[in-house]
Amino acid sequence: MHHRHTFPPPKPPALLRCLPAAPWPLARLLLCWLLAGWLGALGPAPALAQEQSTKSSMDQTGKDNTPLPQVDELRKQLDAIPRKLDEADSNRQLLDEINAVGTAAERLANHRTTELAELDLRLAGLGPAPAKGTPAEAPDVAAQRASLNKQRTDIDAELKLARLIAVDAEQRGADLVRQRRLQFQAALTTHADSPLSPSFWRTLRHTAPGDFARLQVLGADLLGAARAALDSKHRNAFQGYLLLALLLAVAGTWLAERILVRVLPSRLPAGRLRRSLLAMAAIVANVLIIGTAMQFAWSALKLGGPLPDNLLALQQATVRAAAYAAFVVTLGHGLLSRRRSSWRLLPISDDLARRLSPLPWWTAALSALGAVVTDVNAIIGASLAAEVLVHAVFALLLSFSVAVALGRLHATPDGAAAGDEAAHGRPDSEASRPLWVGLILAGAGVAVVLTVAAVVFGFIALAGTLARQMVWSGVVFATTYLLFQLADDLSQALLSSKGRVGARIHNTLGISAQLLDQSAVVLSGLLRVLLFFYMVIALMAPLGTNPDELFRRGSNVDHNLKVGDLTLAPQALLTALAVVCAGFVAIRIGKHWLSERYFPHTSLEPGMRSSIVTLLGYVGGVVVIAVALAGLGISVERIAWVASALSVGIGFGLQAIVQNFISGLILLAERPVKVGDWVVLGDTEGDVRRVNVRATEIQLGDRSTVIVPNSEFITKTVRNMTLGSAQGRVLLRLPAPLDTDARRMRALILQAFHAHEDILENPAPSVTLEGVQSGTLTFLAIGYVSSPRNAAGVRSDVLFAILDALREAGLALSPPATTSVAQAQRDTTPEPPLSAPA
Repeated sequence: MHHRHTFPPPKPPALLRCLPAAPWPLARLLLCWLLAGWLGALGPAPALAQEQSTKSSMDQTGKDNTPLPQVDELRKQLDAIPRKLDEADSNRQLLDEINAVGTAAERLANHRTTELAELDLRLAGLGPAPAKGTPAEAPDVAAQRASLNKQRTDIDAELKLARLIAVDAEQRGADLVRQRRLQFQAALTTHADSPLSPSFWRTLRHTAPGDFARLQVLGADLLGAARAALDSKHRNAFQGYLLLALLLAVAGTWLAERILVRVLPSRLPAGRLRRSLLAMAAIVANVLIIGTAMQFAWSALKLGGPLPDNLLALQQATVRAAAYAAFVVTLGHGLLSRRRSSWRLLPISDDLARRLSPLPWWTAALSALGAVVTDVNAIIGASLAAEVLVHAVFALLLSFSVAVALGRLHATPDGAAAGDEAAHGRPDSEASRPLWVGLILAGAGVAVVLTVAAVVFGFIALAGTLARQMVWSGVVFATTYLLFQLADDLSQALLSSKGRVGARIHNTLGISAQLLDQSAVVLSGLLRVLLFFYMVIALMAPLGTNPDELFRRGSNVDHNLKVGDLTLAPQALLTALAVVCAGFVAIRIGKHWLSERYFPHTSLEPGMRSSIVTLLGYVGGVVVIAVALAGLGISVERIAWVASALSVGIGFGLQAIVQNFISGLILLAERPVKVGDWVVLGDTEGDVRRVNVRATEIQLGDRSTVIVPNSEFITKTVRNMTLGSAQGRVLLRLPAPLDTDARRMRALILQAFHAHEDILENPAPSVTLEGVQSGTLTFLAIGYVSSPRNAAGVRSDVLFAILDALREAGLALSPPATTSVAQAQRDTTPEPPLSAPA
């Protein structure tokens, strides 16, 4: 029968108590939902358990019918939390308790606000109280009014107290964060004996026996748990758990990689999305497999009975370290992809990828081992000298690994780089590196030098922080790069016109390919900005604040980002953006439905259809923008105030724009000029292709487009050739000598008009003798065509036919001969003469 030593884990030494945790909190946050299934056996952390129990006991009534918290209870809980952060206190636990109280107070305030609104409605239903000197109301109504007023007074008082508690909790939390930051800064500047000094080793020699004895106790507990599992009736299960853990850790990761490589590419769309999704899937799979394997190993030890507290703490530390190591190794494998260059996410050569491939393994092993050793020191209550030694050793090891990686990056053979660049199109020479990459590498080199110097001079806390920050920054940058690639690939796959989804959207909704490509780029940019924001938060995490706290701050930017009286909350910004996107998509769908589905079944002409669609689009755009601004907290009154403030600027600098805008609305409403009309405006003559709010597009005969401000159509004379009728007129004035056979001449001209297929039979062409002047006969010939756009070509054809007919008949024209074209409804007033062939 063995004896199991149990004791509560002691607090770490005061010197290193304020240091940040090992560089895996962000990975834990990103993967906690993946590990929830097999981490449940560990039980929640003390702070998390307390927060969960507090939230469950303070939840609103309704779903679980739990009672609402009392204001007095919340105040007592808040007052019981220390205002000053001592060295032995857990900042995370205190913040969790404060946040739990603040959350409960906010829930209570929201519930009371709803009750207060309901009471106001009930009081309004009773009507106003009778004034003095008026007949009293019925006794039951008066009793009900008094009861409601009393309830309202009590609820209003409780509401104010709950809001006050929420504000106090927020202020207390901010004060604790400030205190912890000050402690962290003080710890960084603490000086200890240098590992190069004899006093450091003398102190370590004196404390080593006690540390070794404590470590033996932990080892004895671990060995006792293993013997208990082997001696019990669960011996076969113990061996099966260990074998399963070994198979998962070794064969599981190998098999998962091959399954993903064979299954995912065939099921994913072609393009870069395969690479990024495969890397992300490999990270998730490997973290799950390694974490599950570690859990199976510890489950084997639990077969002999419950584990003591020190082994439970060791279990939690090893599982976290294993999950973090799997995350880092798989992330590096996905970025470098030494064996499959086509799946590589980093634009580097094969030679550089091969030389950097050990780096993820070094980083994962050293970081995870350092985290486990640090946790073991805290569990056994190691001496300060042991803590200092551990931090100094791992700071030097991490610095050495970073220095080796930097050396391999700078030792790129020119020949190999040039060959790989020619083969794969991926330059990796220093000259082709972006500026931000050079700055990161230079910062890493400076951090290595400072870390070694800090260890030599005895600033162990500062050295450990710099070393962990180097590794942590590298993991954060690598993770952000992968997420950037995934965001770009997803945006291109979902919205780009070249993808299957984008092509389907284009064919279904009629959205242009260019607009889809622009939307893909915009979505990718927004995702990059969001990822960059959280990357900065993650980089700041080890510098005195936990990542989850910083993420919570990031979600509460609305308390800090204000422009005057306007509060820009992330939720409001996202809501406004969603309203704008959904609104303009709905407008586009509605316009497409009107123009393509509904209007073709009506008797409206194309110009009227275009005007209605354009007007509805402008009205809908104004409504969408107004709703989006309302979502941001900008009311219509503020918009009107801004408009009045801009009236002076409109009067001076924007009057031309406003004039064109009003003119465009008049054109769309009255439609003196519509799409499809042939207009003449000064020297501009052509077809109206589009009427916008500011300007109108006119296509000339040479297929060029003239943009004419709308005010020109309102303030100047415009000749609309197709306003009253779509017919055009061909008018010819043909002079002939006085001795010409007039009847023969008339017959030839009419024959030429009738012979042309574009000359209309109704109204029929006509030839009249307009007059005799100066020994010349003037024949006026008029023919009609279906469109004024065809008049010029028809006139030329008829003239050629008339000249040929006159030459064959022996007749001739005398100068000056004239031709003209006019609209069917216009008068026949002679126009200025134009020269014609004799």
